Amino acid sequence: MRPLNELREDAAMIFQEGLKAVDPGEAIKRYVTRNGEVLEVCGELYPLSEYHHLCVVGAGKASAQMARTVKEILGARIHGGRVIVKYGHRVSVPDINIIEAGHPVPDENGVRGTAEIVHMLEGAGQHDLILCLISGGGSALLCRPAHGLTLQDKRVMTELLLSCGAKIQEINAIRKHLSGIKGGQLARVAHPATVLSLILSDVIGDPVDSIASGPTAPDPSTFADCLSIVERYGIQDRIPQSVRLHLERGVRGEIEETPKPAAPLFAHVRNVIVGSNRLAMEAAKSKAQDRGYHSLILSGFVEGETRTVAALHGAIAREIDSSGNPVPRPACIISGGETTVTLRGEGKGGRNQEFALAAALEIDRLQGVVVLSGGTDGTDGPTDAAGAIADSSTLERAKAGGLDAEQFLQRNDSYNFFQPLGDLLMTGPTLTNVMDLRLMLLG
Repeated sequence: MRPLNELREDAAMIFQEGLKAVDPGEAIKRYVTRNGEVLEVCGELYPLSEYHHLCVVGAGKASAQMARTVKEILGARIHGGRVIVKYGHRVSVPDINIIEAGHPVPDENGVRGTAEIVHMLEGAGQHDLILCLISGGGSALLCRPAHGLTLQDKRVMTELLLSCGAKIQEINAIRKHLSGIKGGQLARVAHPATVLSLILSDVIGDPVDSIASGPTAPDPSTFADCLSIVERYGIQDRIPQSVRLHLERGVRGEIEETPKPAAPLFAHVRNVIVGSNRLAMEAAKSKAQDRGYHSLILSGFVEGETRTVAALHGAIAREIDSSGNPVPRPACIISGGETTVTLRGEGKGGRNQEFALAAALEIDRLQGVVVLSGGTDGTDGPTDAAGAIADSSTLERAKAGGLDAEQFLQRNDSYNFFQPLGDLLMTGPTLTNVMDLRLMLLG
């Protein structure tokens, strides 16, 4: 059986290989090439001489790195741009203004940056090409409250939705209907220009209407859907009155709906996925196999309550230990997607750290097991950690330090559990974002 320190080193190495596969610059280069005055994107040609202006806009944790690569490809053909990123994710790009703003809770910088993007797009004509660079985080960073709403209204709603356990698709449906830019409304502002969106997906299944709340994609959700979500999670009495009135007016048809799939404006819009969680998982699997592990991608569609997902992974570890199914030792089980945490306490942590803590309880009686869970963007919840790593010795080491894992889990305090153990996963901003990557290694 491989020793724990070797398993931990392998887990970190495999995780890094997954990150490399979804580097935003490399993702762009796989799909975007230039041959003289012709831009080719995923098989479709865009003769640059036919466009009077070519501008770059965008938002998301990876969008600055995407903008840098687009600039390398198009050079002086770019006539300017505005891209909004999370604080700490800025890189310098000639001729494109990179604006830092708040995430996951929007702030004034996001509002100002979005206003600059809208101003730029409002002047676009039918002979202009707009390159829109979208990645995870764009929902919070592209911030233009709908008429009658304030930034504070959006902040309250974001915090409520994040804390009640709502799925990202549900959160984004509401974000779209409280916004003047999301849910296809950026494409509406840019019409009649040609809009080409290059998208790094952080949503399960890669639906373009959900990634960054689909600013250039048709929106199938409605105001009525939003009210149903609010009621489903029992927060109808906690949302701002202005938000409730806005949603109710929308249901009555007093506010224009977001653009739907049949809207003519989408004839000039193309959305292209250039990177996803699947690429990260496949790269991780390949690296694990190179290291001699029997490897299996469990699923890239994993969602639901974090503790439940951790229990499932624990059950799989016990099955492998007992029967050698679905793969024998040495084994590497890989999963992707994005889970949710229902806050029960006031501790510090994120869904990846909570997964690792819950998993530590599940694998405590097994030998030679390591679990790593990390956000590919390098952050996990409101912390500076990407996630955490746990192994068969975690609970024993914790007890020696006076740490009760059950108590820390109950108060959602996974960060303060793993920090003294030295088991936080610290990557810093990775400048990419394709949801989470979870690894379980059995030596």
